[in-house]
Amino acid sequence: MASPRLETFCCPNRDPATDFVVSFQPQLFSALSVGSASLSLILTILQILPKRRGYRRLGPYPIPKPASSSRILFIISICDILGCTGIVVRSSIWLGLPDVVEKISVNNSGDVWPEVFCVGSAMWIQLFFSASFWWTFCYAVDVFLVVKTSAGISTIILYHMITWGLALLLCAEGVAMLYYPSISDCESGLQHAIPHYVTTYAPMLLVLIANPIFFIRTTSAVTSLLKGRQGIYTENERRLATDIKIRFFKIMLVFSVCWVPNIVNEGLLFFLEVQPDISDSSLRTVRNAALITWFFMGILNPMQAFLNTLAHRGWTGLDVDLSLRRRKERAWDSMSTSAAAPNGGAGTGYNPMVGTLLFQSHVQEGDKNLTGNGLQPSDSMGAHSEGGSESSTVEIHMSSERQDFEDIDADAESLDNSVRN
Repeated sequence: MASPRLETFCCPNRDPATDFVVSFQPQLFSALSVGSASLSLILTILQILPKRRGYRRLGPYPIPKPASSSRILFIISICDILGCTGIVVRSSIWLGLPDVVEKISVNNSGDVWPEVFCVGSAMWIQLFFSASFWWTFCYAVDVFLVVKTSAGISTIILYHMITWGLALLLCAEGVAMLYYPSISDCESGLQHAIPHYVTTYAPMLLVLIANPIFFIRTTSAVTSLLKGRQGIYTENERRLATDIKIRFFKIMLVFSVCWVPNIVNEGLLFFLEVQPDISDSSLRTVRNAALITWFFMGILNPMQAFLNTLAHRGWTGLDVDLSLRRRKERAWDSMSTSAAAPNGGAGTGYNPMVGTLLFQSHVQEGDKNLTGNGLQPSDSMGAHSEGGSESSTVEIHMSSERQDFEDIDADAESLDNSVRN
């Protein structure tokens, strides 16, 4: 679980509210955290492993290779995996060696290794989950820029500088303020710990507030783009816009379910912390609510890794492809199709964004036919940018086993002609 309370717990002279939640059923809490993080870790790795599927070319123009937004989604998964790994290691040590937790106290002044492990594991978890928050924010920005300005793949370098720079800076600053003047003798009082909590929750709140705004504006821009193509707004375009809205909604739903309990729990603990006696009978309801949300955090925080992949990619299946030869063939095929339409169709009047949006509606019709024949569709769509031609597109993953797309290609060609005219 990613909570600044666990870093505060590393201080031997921690506040009563922190000691109250962390010391309540620590074995059960660690077991739930290990189980949730391990399950999420395995499923996430399974989700991002290559599958036996590729990009299907529809019409005379190839669908470009995924670029910045697809890379951002992959980096978010990597950050979540590393964060879950930290939770598994820390909770396993605390579960198997309970003495390590008991040695983090003012009575133990000789052995500093329990405190070092506590601080190191807490910083690892906070760093990568904080980076995941920043990358999630950059994803919303990137999708918006792709639709509005056709941002290129070079922006990924700027995203790296922003996310890792801010994550490292805020993590280091917060921890330095929290453990001043030393880990064994932290400064007591609520005021000195506030900067640490602010640096932890600032990127989380940024995603909760700013990402919906970017997603709404992106959806509006896509709708305007569809309407402006030929001055009409058909059922296919309306369905495509609805699919984009649903995808953005799922992203925010997963983030809210996994992290809003942290904000609620922190508010409850701050309320207890300012009380003269947190054991007062009148505060029983607040204490119970803090414990309930605390255990929710231990389960839901690690599950963000897997739920994120479901929201972004959908269920990718169990058909894992670890063949190096097949991956080389796909790379060569991607290079060949990219060379087939230099400059993204520049000079021909072809707009890759509009063309791909049109293709999506035909793919959906093909999915209905495939489903009716007992086959399962495996498409997932994600907005991304294609930097080589400074164009924008919508990523469509097609199953490599699908055939009989001649009718769709013919329809795509007619749509291309209408776009060029």
